[in-house]
Amino acid sequence: MKAKFKISKELALSEFSKPYVIAEIGVNHECSVSKAKKLILQAKSSGAAAVKFQTYKADTIASKDAKAYWNTNEESTLNQFDLFNKFDKFEKKDYIKLYKYCKKIKIDFLSTPFDLDAVDILKPLVKFFKISSSDITNFPLIIKIAKTNKPILLSTGASTINEIQEAIKLIKKYNNKDVAIMHCILNYPTANKDANLSMIKSLKYRFPENLVGYSDHTLPDSNMTNLQIAYSLGAIIIEKHFTDNKNKKGNDHYHSMDKRDLKMFIKKSNYIFETLGKIHNKRYISSEKISRKNARRSIVINRDMIKGDKISKKDIICKRPATGIEPRYFDKIVKYKLKKNLQKNSVLKWSFLQKNSK
Repeated sequence: MKAKFKISKELALSEFSKPYVIAEIGVNHECSVSKAKKLILQAKSSGAAAVKFQTYKADTIASKDAKAYWNTNEESTLNQFDLFNKFDKFEKKDYIKLYKYCKKIKIDFLSTPFDLDAVDILKPLVKFFKISSSDITNFPLIIKIAKTNKPILLSTGASTINEIQEAIKLIKKYNNKDVAIMHCILNYPTANKDANLSMIKSLKYRFPENLVGYSDHTLPDSNMTNLQIAYSLGAIIIEKHFTDNKNKKGNDHYHSMDKRDLKMFIKKSNYIFETLGKIHNKRYISSEKISRKNARRSIVINRDMIKGDKISKKDIICKRPATGIEPRYFDKIVKYKLKKNLQKNSVLKWSFLQKNSK
C-alpha cells in the first residue's frame, strides 16, 4: 500500500509529491493580529502551502515549576509558565480572523492545539490537526483530536518507536486513518550533528502506510540544506518556524526561517522534484529510445557469407546500432544457417536465418 495523506478533496499528498511546506509562525506574532497577518502574507508570497500557529493557555500547558528546555542564551526566560504566559493572549475570535485572512489569500490555516478546549476552537478552522512531539503520550488530547476524524500530523521528537506505534494505534481506534508522521528532534535549536535525518528513511520503512514529513529546528543556512536533504530522503511535509526577523532575541525567532530562506527552499525543492522525476519503477523513458537504438548493439556478420553457410562464433561480432538480433542471442544463433547472401558488417535479423536441420 502506498503512503498518502489526504488534506482535502482537492489535495492528497503521496510520497512522490512536491513538498507541502508549513511556515510555522507559532507565536512569533507576539500576540499581534496585524503582525500575524503580515507573516501570513510573507509566507504565502514566498511559496508556503500553509501557516501554522500554536493554541494554548499557560495554565493548561505547564505548571509554575516547569523548567526551560530551550537555549536560554536566545530566550532568557527560565520557566515554561512564564514564557507561555507572554504569548497566550489570542482568543477564539483572533484565530477566526486569521483563518478568514488565510482563506482570503488562499493559504491553509493550521494551529497546534495544546489542550482540549483548543481542539474545539480549531476544529471548524483547520483541514487537519498537528499533534506536538511533547504530546505524543498525551492520550486524552490525542483521543479528542482523533474523534474529530480530521487528518493528523504526528510529530515524533524525543519519542520511541513504541510510543509512535501506541499513538497511531490509539488514533486508528477512533477511525482516523490519515496520519502523517513527522521526524523531529526536540531541541531548540537542533545542532546539525543531532538532526539525524536518516530517521526519515527509518520511519518510511517502519510505517509504510504513513506519509513521512520533517519538522525542523536546526539553524537555517543560506541554501536551506537540511530541508533539501530531508525532502530528498522522502519527507513530503516540511515544517519550519517562520519569522520576519531571525536576529530578534527571544521565543522562536533565532531558529526560524524568513521569507528569503523559504523562497530559497521552494526553488531548491522544485529542482529536486524535477530531477527525481515521475517514473518510480525502473524502465526506460521516451528520451532514451534513440539511445537504446543507436548505443546498444546487434549481432553483425564478421565476413562475407553466402546462402546455406552455417554460422559459427568466429563469423559474428556485436556492434552498434541495435537494429538487428540482440547480443543476448549470441550463443543461440550458432545453431542456424543463412537463408541469403550477406556481406561483411551486415546486421543479422531473424528473417535471414533458418534452423540447421542436422
